[in-house]
Amino acid sequence: MRFGVLDQSPLRSGATPEQALAESIELARHAEVLGYHRYWVAEHHNSSGLMGAAPEILITRIAAATDHIRVGSGGVMLMHYSPYKVAETFRVLEALFPGRIDLGLGRAPGSDGLTAAALAYGNQIGMEYFGVKVADLVNWVRGEAPRTEALARVKVSPAGDHHPDVWLLGSTDQSAQLAAHLGLSFSFAHFIAPEEAVAVTRLYRQRFEPTEAQPTPKVSLGVFVLCADTQAEARDLGLCRDLWRRRMMSQQEPGPWPSVAEARAELGSDFVSDDPRSRHQILGTPEQVHERLSRLIAETGADELSVVTITPEFEQRLRSYALLAEAFELRPEAVVSR
Repeated sequence: MRFGVLDQSPLRSGATPEQALAESIELARHAEVLGYHRYWVAEHHNSSGLMGAAPEILITRIAAATDHIRVGSGGVMLMHYSPYKVAETFRVLEALFPGRIDLGLGRAPGSDGLTAAALAYGNQIGMEYFGVKVADLVNWVRGEAPRTEALARVKVSPAGDHHPDVWLLGSTDQSAQLAAHLGLSFSFAHFIAPEEAVAVTRLYRQRFEPTEAQPTPKVSLGVFVLCADTQAEARDLGLCRDLWRRRMMSQQEPGPWPSVAEARAELGSDFVSDDPRSRHQILGTPEQVHERLSRLIAETGADELSVVTITPEFEQRLRSYALLAEAFELRPEAVVSR
């Protein structure tokens, strides 16, 4: 079982945006030493709490700061962009860091409606063309002609023998069916829709259409994990996410990640983090987290886990990933020279 990191570049209460991005780079180095296989950075816009607005830039910086861990997007929100431009961007990344780049694609806006309109300024292509955009992008990334015949003579540069691995991200059966139809790896956002994980991943495998580039299906689960030395500490860390989610679900701007003191003050002393609203996260001691994740892996048949962990203090975040790596006996992979 392989494990990866999904980093949303969170801004902690009291920290600066510069610190948030620096922590992404430090966490990537930490994850590589611990034995994590992938490091993906997310894309969010117009957010006061998540600083990863430009994954392609973060990928460059993180790949340059590490030696062998795969680095990629989790993911690029393709509805905003030209598939051709994204293909060329990631071909450049692959040329700079051969054999280490992943291109994860999402269909969600990663923002509110007004911000989505700003990102799509002048773009007349609607969401109904998302599947076509993905298909064209995949072909361009692989050095093939796009499926849109009118663009068949347009080739990407730089050309090369290697291309990024392409994943489709999603939390619905629509994304699963598109990934299956195109023969792509599929990363399911368990941290968004945990109750759908088993059914959606099963549908993906049932509908998967093999291709020469990818003959078999591959499933990754994006899971939110808080692993601590004690259950009490894990519950405290979980309170912070409960508050952040409550703010987000009430259509507020959730802001920076709150401290434990802020979470206790706002949620009240009678709130416990194993409330039903916390089903989107897996928290506890290493033994408890190992048991829950092992059960989830068995239920979904996941090939990999992509772990999201956000805590009030950066040291707690480093510790959580270290405890998880120890619980599953991860080992650093062979170093590849840069």
